[in-house]
Amino acid sequence: MADSAKRPAPLARTWWLKHRFFKLYMLREATVLPLVFFLLCLLAGMVALFKGPASWQGWVAFMGSPVVLALNLLALAASLYHAATFFVLFPRVMPLRIAGHRLPDTAIVVGQWVGVVVVALLLFWLLGRA
Repeated sequence: MADSAKRPAPLARTWWLKHRFFKLYMLREATVLPLVFFLLCLLAGMVALFKGPASWQGWVAFMGSPVVLALNLLALAASLYHAATFFVLFPRVMPLRIAGHRLPDTAIVVGQWVGVVVVALLLFWLLGRA
């Protein structure tokens, strides 16, 4: 048998565009890009903070620009989409049992979102006191 008969034909670069499931999967994976921008902004803010007040004010002005605000809103939307898809998959990957009974998937997903809201409210409360 020839060597070429053993190998399948290579996939086209657009193989993932042919099915909705794969498009959503690639979208989920692409959520990392705006998050990288957000993390780089935070890192730049930490560097600016260490460099002094003038550098800090420059970073604050940069963060207030409309393009940066739009990219950070995109990062927020991407992180919420990523969380939503993760929360839906979590009960399938790691089903939780209490007293030998499996918790319903919906209860697990709702519990995760409640946790997000509680942590967000706690942060808002702590930052509001500062």
